[in-house]
Amino acid sequence: MLYNGWEREGDFGLSFVARVGAVGQADGCNVISPRQAPVGGRMAAGLQLLRAECWRSLCREGGRRRWHLSSLHSPYRCCSTGTTYENINKPVVDRIIRVDHAGEYGANRIYAGQMAVLGRTSVGPVIRKMWDQEKDHLKKFNELMILYRVRPTILLPFWNIAGYMLGAGTALLGRKGAMACTVAVEESISHHYNNQIRTLVEEDPEKYKELLEVIKKFRDEEMEHHDIGLDHDAELAPAYSILKNAIQMGCKAAIFLSERI
Repeated sequence: MLYNGWEREGDFGLSFVARVGAVGQADGCNVISPRQAPVGGRMAAGLQLLRAECWRSLCREGGRRRWHLSSLHSPYRCCSTGTTYENINKPVVDRIIRVDHAGEYGANRIYAGQMAVLGRTSVGPVIRKMWDQEKDHLKKFNELMILYRVRPTILLPFWNIAGYMLGAGTALLGRKGAMACTVAVEESISHHYNNQIRTLVEEDPEKYKELLEVIKKFRDEEMEHHDIGLDHDAELAPAYSILKNAIQMGCKAAIFLSERI
């Protein structure tokens, strides 16, 4: 995983960095390895590698059609040739993108844990479908982090472990336990997205139009996951109310920390 440390090149390695160098230079960035950068420049090098990974995902999966690469060429783009922020409220946007990226990363780890336990059961395909959507969400926030030059939360390694343990732990309670976890998490995320939508609309709905569209789309998909959980007997899980409240308290703490750290 790329996010386990900025000093790692991720799964694509130095050979990939060399191959994407031409692409990065054509788009205004010199792609280098963090290991080749001075200590003070490793974060910048890490951001360039993350951007290169986004390019690879977009090119491999037809991103020009799916997400419209115009997003990578918007006036907000950050690169070595200069930056234009168009008077955005940078602290607010930073908090939104950082915490949403962390949330989608954590959701991916939760579904990974659930799949490890229930992947071969009858509910496996249902979990897989929701997980695939969460992967798309995470890819988009990867792009937005580069677009707005937002650093990830330093708590990603912790969310990596905590998310997987939560997913696997609730899945060990059975299908209903896993779905209770899904309901609790997705309800928290949807409520959080609604708060962000209100914040951006109050700021300037036209200025943040693209970001609002992304958040609204993902909010709706998270609510679909919430409803799927209810349809699969989440409320019949052992100690459902206690389990749901405990998970949602954890989600609130994770949101608070990821916005700030």
